[in-house]
Amino acid sequence: MSGGREPGVLQPGDLVVARNRKWDGKAHWVVPGRYLGEDIHGWWIFQGKGEFCARPGAAFYTASDALLLVPRTGEYVATFYDDTYPGDFRIYVDLATAHEWKTIRPGVTEFHLIDMDLDVIRSTVRGVFVDDEDEFEEHRIHMGYPGETVSAMRTECAVLLAAVSTMEAPFDVASPGSVSAEWFTKGRA
Repeated sequence: MSGGREPGVLQPGDLVVARNRKWDGKAHWVVPGRYLGEDIHGWWIFQGKGEFCARPGAAFYTASDALLLVPRTGEYVATFYDDTYPGDFRIYVDLATAHEWKTIRPGVTEFHLIDMDLDVIRSTVRGVFVDDEDEFEEHRIHMGYPGETVSAMRTECAVLLAAVSTMEAPFDVASPGSVSAEWFTKGRA
């Protein structure tokens, strides 16, 4: 059984279930997908149209394909959408810590993380912006985020905001040969 920042042995097509929780341990999103492979940026998971996603009090079937990038380094995960997505997001970066992979059995792995509220978003309508700063401040106080964690999340958020704004790879979604475009092609094959 694996555990830790790196997933251990994964094969393309393996089921990967992303299990998010909040700092206080409460469940957040559960999102299934299929492992595609890895590159210099991290591990890529294809979340196909029609997948069931849920969190306490909310659930839905996905309206389009998406890609989840679990980075090799950094305190975040990034979800990529393409033009088939009916909403205006193209990139949704969740600031997140405590990345941990857990092999359940051959072909089935869980990826756990703690969602730290802050999100860096690329929208076709609003451009690039940081979301949920108010939630981060509220949870910082009520959930007792340690000072060094708060500082690390704010620093990581600023770095990610710059990378998404300048479309630094893997956030280069506007070009046809972008990193995410290549992974979408592999996921749909």
